[in-house]
Amino acid sequence: MSDMATNPVVRIWKGFSEKHPTIAQFLVFFIVSNGVTVLQMILMPLFKWMFGFTSLVDTNFQILQCGSVGGAPYYVFDYAAGAISQGGGGGLAYFLAVEITMAIAQVINFFLQRNVTFKSNSSVAKAAFWYVVAYIIISIGAAALQGFYKDPIYNFFQNALGGVGVTLADVVTMIINCAISFWVFFPIFKVIFKQEPEGEK
Repeated sequence: MSDMATNPVVRIWKGFSEKHPTIAQFLVFFIVSNGVTVLQMILMPLFKWMFGFTSLVDTNFQILQCGSVGGAPYYVFDYAAGAISQGGGGGLAYFLAVEITMAIAQVINFFLQRNVTFKSNSSVAKAAFWYVVAYIIISIGAAALQGFYKDPIYNFFQNALGGVGVTLADVVTMIINCAISFWVFFPIFKVIFKQEPEGEK
């Protein structure tokens, strides 16, 4: 018998998982999601810094207007040209920094959640398709919500901490994005990451 099998912590966890499979999955999902969130908090400011040396910062990226707020047009993706530290919205550089970070994180998240959290043996292609569909919908929704909290967060931290505040605001906005994805994705994963009897995949 292996050391893992005789380890009391492993035995307790296995017994708990068998009695409460959904709770056990949620706990593992929580741990994996937090690991991916840490990765995003590292990557997003890094990409933003890298793109900050390009003309993409001064490239306006405001699309999908849906009405107005306070008389100003409201965009689902609202990244006005200009550096955030100078009153702009980060431009296409900020958009790419966020989306590339999210894309890398979600690819890693997909395989970890599928193989570790849910131990799914269903079709990878089918699960990936629905994962991408869900990711696009969630990304659009999260981007739309960001229009309400992005500017206040950056203004607050910049006024309070100056240049360091911009980096801290990057982290806070990424945490909010991750939190939105966290609560929406778990029930979706329960559906797309199934354990199927052999021969039914």
